[in-house]
Amino acid sequence: MVFENSRALIVEGGAMRGIFASGVLDAFMTTDFRPYDFAMGVSAGASNLLGYLSHQPKRSYNVITELATSNRFFNPRRFLKGGDLVDVNWLWKESNRRYPIDKRTLFSSIPIWATVTNVSNGHADYYRITESNIKDAMVASAALPIAVKTPPCFSGGCYTDGGVADSIPVKEAYRRGARDITVILSHPLSYHMNPTKHPWLMRKLLSRYPGVTEAMLHRAENYNASLEFIRNPPADSVVKVIAPPENFPVKRLTMKPETIEEGYLMGVEAGHSHIANLMGRHGLTEENCHFCI
Repeated sequence: MVFENSRALIVEGGAMRGIFASGVLDAFMTTDFRPYDFAMGVSAGASNLLGYLSHQPKRSYNVITELATSNRFFNPRRFLKGGDLVDVNWLWKESNRRYPIDKRTLFSSIPIWATVTNVSNGHADYYRITESNIKDAMVASAALPIAVKTPPCFSGGCYTDGGVADSIPVKEAYRRGARDITVILSHPLSYHMNPTKHPWLMRKLLSRYPGVTEAMLHRAENYNASLEFIRNPPADSVVKVIAPPENFPVKRLTMKPETIEEGYLMGVEAGHSHIANLMGRHGLTEENCHFCI
């Protein structure tokens, strides 16, 4: 599906770092700020988009702070005994039991795509979220390789976390016709992903899935290429970035409540600042504020 000269919202994943995007999108909801034609999310980013597009403030915050921090979801002891490090199926079911998605609002909003990685070839696939595939696509998008022993399968394929193949699908949004792209990142703008230090270990751990292995080995290269696209977009497009500050304290596996709360409030502040920048309240315009943080 192509949206010519459209506006897209892209939300990166990043496990617990997703609390920043949660704050940004909650800030957007306070003023019903939704100037986009379509959205694309990856892993935790896709989950954050569900709360935003169903207009359910604090839903993503609650899922992260109450459920993603639970040892029912993240359990190293279970992993050492041969189970999954993270139970994405439990997280999906429990989050929807406690905080049911307002599907009427969600599916009357702009279309949303979840990014997944096809285990057969290591390439990114993009599933438009519908009532029939929402559970499968969301679980697949967050099913981290190695952390989830058996990749979830649906629609004729098996998949792992979308961040393996395309952590920031800005190029895909551009390919689909977006020429005004807003990206919510999980790392500060200065971030640069380094290649894996032990490729031999990656090949050993993922020996059953050579396509995923290759995607993991090239992940840093692809990630940095997306950042380069963001910093130097094509001449016919504008990319706006909302990124955590340099002192953002939340890491991928941060579980400390006060640290997560701090990261959330940074996201809320960044969301409000983004709207203010676009409205010229800080004296900034699209001409002199390319990133509009």
